[in-house]
Amino acid sequence: MASNLDLFGDDAPGHSGRVELGPQSVVLRGYALPQVNALLSGVDAVTEVAPFRHMETPGGYTMSVALTNCGRLGWTSDARGYRYTREDPMTGQPWPDMPAAFVQLAQAAAAEAGFPDFAPDACLVNRYEPRSRLSLHQDRNERDYGAPIVSVSLGMPAVFLFGGDARGDKASRTPLFHGDVVVWGGVDRLRYHGVLPMKDLPHPRLGSRRINFTIRKAG
Repeated sequence: MASNLDLFGDDAPGHSGRVELGPQSVVLRGYALPQVNALLSGVDAVTEVAPFRHMETPGGYTMSVALTNCGRLGWTSDARGYRYTREDPMTGQPWPDMPAAFVQLAQAAAAEAGFPDFAPDACLVNRYEPRSRLSLHQDRNERDYGAPIVSVSLGMPAVFLFGGDARGDKASRTPLFHGDVVVWGGVDRLRYHGVLPMKDLPHPRLGSRRINFTIRKAG
């Protein structure tokens, strides 16, 4: 049996190529690995200005995933609902700039998936720990659904749920590993998606954490 180091190390042996999830949705295996150092440095720079926090949902629940934002717009949730804001409600200051490494990776991955000229202006950064999960949902707070979503996975592996256009549609289950990038847009843009509860399978560099950021055009 392969060890965690074999499966989830920075070199991610055995995890390469692409997995088609739908007509316009794809997993690019290991696509972010060459930029891992720059990406993690970017996460550190963002969270130094805008720390991770557990937001409240409109229904009064506290999200199990800790999150923050960077870019011109940031996604927020509280008793008033889900929305994008120009300022971090915790600090009253603008969200930190999106690191150049984030933008470059997102544009390259989007082009690889068939979405050239992607111009992102928002990035939601998530921190998962064991038992954290993300319920099936649609990304509907953006003004224009013409741009894709680019999602980058670092650290512990996760199981990505990718459903249909209705909440009750059956969702496929796809493992995501350190360095994988998922891109979906076009006819797949509004498909429901989520993450199963995280298992504690520590990554040699990030430990019992998964850092995931989803880059999009929100404005």
